[in-house]
Amino acid sequence: MVAAAAGKLSVVVVMVLVIATISNSVSADLDMLQDVCVADLNNAVKMNGFACKASFSASDFFFAGLALPQPTNNTLGSNVVLANVMLIPGLNTLGISIARIDYAPGGIRPPHTHPRGTEILFVLYGKLDVGFITTANVLVSKTIKQGDIFTFPKGLVHFQINNGKKPAAAIAAFNSQNPGVQGIPATLFAATPPVPDSVLSKAFQISYQEVDAIKSKLA
Repeated sequence: MVAAAAGKLSVVVVMVLVIATISNSVSADLDMLQDVCVADLNNAVKMNGFACKASFSASDFFFAGLALPQPTNNTLGSNVVLANVMLIPGLNTLGISIARIDYAPGGIRPPHTHPRGTEILFVLYGKLDVGFITTANVLVSKTIKQGDIFTFPKGLVHFQINNGKKPAAAIAAFNSQNPGVQGIPATLFAATPPVPDSVLSKAFQISYQEVDAIKSKLA
């Protein structure tokens, strides 16, 4: 019953989020200068975005990968499928992308940021505890359920966790063709080359041994 309801909701929510994002005209990306500019992902020229392909087809604007739940049997208990310009080349210059997130019971999207886009999250089914932290270190959090929407402002650290006993899923839309994602734990403790232990030890007020223990878990 939940899956059936989620199926009906998924079509509606995708349309609503896409239309809302476009109609607001507040894309985080540069405005387009032509009807379409399908990304040429194989072009060696580096620029802010991608060069346009000489020809394109309907498949450049299509992706079917958000329809079904994805496996969550991993350390975090969550799975993200991000349909950005890398999967849908037709999104190039359009300033929009979308994702599906699945959460096992207890699953988490750990603290992270999207440096190039604001995120709006729609719950397909289940219940999530979500929140973001302002630059004044104020936590803005709420429990959201099926049909609810929550917004994470561009660049602010935020998280989602399924504290329930049943799986949950959500659709997220972004006002960028490639919003980027920077997970805070992995960024600090699993960077290459590594952040010096002295920096992490001093910043978090923990011992070198504790720094190494965290690094080993995130390696």
